Amino acid sequence: MIANIQYKSKKYQIDLSKPLDISMTLSASENNVNTWYLDDPKIEPVKKEDWIGSVKAGASINFNNIQFNPHAHGTHTECMGHITKEFHSINKNLKQFFFTAELISVAAEKYMKDTVISKKQIELLLKDSTPEALVIRTMPNTKDKKKRHYSNTNWTYLTEEAMVFIREKGIKHLLIDLPSVDREKDGGKLLAHKAFWDFDGNQRLDCTITELIYVANKIEDGSYMLNLQIAPFKNDASPSKPILYKIL
Repeated sequence: MIANIQYKSKKYQIDLSKPLDISMTLSASENNVNTWYLDDPKIEPVKKEDWIGSVKAGASINFNNIQFNPHAHGTHTECMGHITKEFHSINKNLKQFFFTAELISVAAEKYMKDTVISKKQIELLLKDSTPEALVIRTMPNTKDKKKRHYSNTNWTYLTEEAMVFIREKGIKHLLIDLPSVDREKDGGKLLAHKAFWDFDGNQRLDCTITELIYVANKIEDGSYMLNLQIAPFKNDASPSKPILYKIL
């Protein structure tokens, strides 16, 4: 189904029958992606006295409780409320759901004992492109990302300089296949988060960071329309389902 979209004075053509899902599936399994030193998520039937919410157990319906953390157990989108004393809800601050997006693939650079994504790399790959959303796929890109346990692995992160560049480029939504844009153990500095949201300046409450995506290798670098779907949680972050549509 070809759709013609009028978006901010420009016309785009996308095929709605070919969505490219870049979210991870959340499952109650040790093979679920995991980070921040938490146990695996749980999906279990409700138990009340002698009633169990499972058709297999004799109930007429399946009626499960789900226990998980959006930051640790899968693809999630967060707003500035993630790092502020004041409460800010992703459901309130994310008011639009379609954006122009650019997908880039980046091999991290060595920096002392770490690996980082630098301003120079992003600047080189984006060139003159000015998308509303930037999707970063880190290389190498293997399927084990979908079940990796990241705790105590010192994952790749973005430098503060890189994030300032992204902000000054006018990018409002950043999506990446890592647990965090910051170093795993940084003493609470959160330099990349703060730089992106301009924490000490003109705070960008309508901007989001989406972490723990997975972009399959068959999806080519380039320009897309992004549909950023979230669950309506009154929380700083929500599980999310970002979908890319290739611009024809």
